[in-house]
Amino acid sequence: MIITCLDLEGVLVPEIWIAFADTVGIPELRRTTRDEPDYDKLMKYRIGILKEHGLGLKEIQETIKKIDPLPGAKKFLDELRSCCQTIILSDTFSQFAAPLMEKLGQPTIFCNELIVSDSGEITGYKMRCDKSKLTTVKALQSIGFETIASGDSFNDLGMIEASKAGFLFRSTEKIIKEYPQYPAFTEYSELLDAIRKYL
Repeated sequence: MIITCLDLEGVLVPEIWIAFADTVGIPELRRTTRDEPDYDKLMKYRIGILKEHGLGLKEIQETIKKIDPLPGAKKFLDELRSCCQTIILSDTFSQFAAPLMEKLGQPTIFCNELIVSDSGEITGYKMRCDKSKLTTVKALQSIGFETIASGDSFNDLGMIEASKAGFLFRSTEKIIKEYPQYPAFTEYSELLDAIRKYL
């Protein structure tokens, strides 16, 4: 059996941190895993900026409520789920993902947890496991599944490389140029057709 593993932000929904950065007018928060391969470094940077500006989970969740899936994303996901098992593997956090999953039809998502104080300050985060996307793909393979993977950022490359088939979707020119071995698509119809060839 094949399971397709998809990234969330940039693939199915807009980048949450970019949307929040634009809402609060702090351009430094636009930095994402497309720009910074070291996730721990990126999150410590973000948490520091939030603390500096007195912003917490509540403010980010208010922005997330207004975020809709990317145009065509739900239809694509519905079609994909009708022909194969699909899991969203994301380095986002359960506190961010819940309202977005509702808008996407409640697909299965594996993500991480924020550590939040009683006052709502984000003080840290807890990864589900080390190299969560790659580790999850390898775990699925260890129990008899084959995987197909698609994402847009540096933190997706491990699961893409380890899978039976892997695709970049709406990635950056830098990543596409550095990893020419992975087909790169910009339209959901193209990605769906590419996945179906392996089912």
